[in-house]
Amino acid sequence: MAGKEKMNPPHLLIAGTPDQTQNYVDAFTALGACCHNLPCRTAAGYDALILPGGGDIDPTLFSAENQGSRSIDPILDRLQLRLLFSFLEKGLPVLGICKGMQMINICFGGGIIQDLPTRQQHEYIGRDQIHSSRTQKGSFLHSLYGENFPVNSAHHQGISEPGRDLRIIQSAPDGVAEAISHTSLPVLGVQWHPERMCFSHRRPDTPDGSLLLTHFLSLCRD
Repeated sequence: MAGKEKMNPPHLLIAGTPDQTQNYVDAFTALGACCHNLPCRTAAGYDALILPGGGDIDPTLFSAENQGSRSIDPILDRLQLRLLFSFLEKGLPVLGICKGMQMINICFGGGIIQDLPTRQQHEYIGRDQIHSSRTQKGSFLHSLYGENFPVNSAHHQGISEPGRDLRIIQSAPDGVAEAISHTSLPVLGVQWHPERMCFSHRRPDTPDGSLLLTHFLSLCRD
């Protein structure tokens, strides 16, 4: 009897440099994916895009003046945005994490709060902070983690209004958006860091971040 056909691993483009994305590479590699970093300028040859965390987005990309943004890399921002458009044109899955979620939002015309009034509850102060969250019933996050669960947090910015066809599916107690999803495209974003909640970074005060990463890989195989 013939054996089952072996499934090729998904090839992910992680839109950052190797020195800044090792945690992402480690997590996705542990789940069986092949990971690639910049430089790359198109979606050709890849199955999905990961927009990682990092500094703040250049405010000129969302038609705003700088009102508290910091650690900006305009060249990287524009490259990530071009890659995002390239993957969207092909209908390929995209996962944005922290800054990456915000990049997805501005790509679809949404806004950014450049310095959250409640930033002390969210920003990195020597380590990730932990806070509770609530998910929208019927969302993929609700099916993975339930209605309420804690997440790690390392940001001082957030999205304001969601972009076209994006919906907020998870929020912090202060109303800050913690996750978004597109209504028809395989595009997801989380404000927290699942790659720092799994495998060698697994922590007892949050759920397992690999559940989210595994869900995203299932979109690649679909």
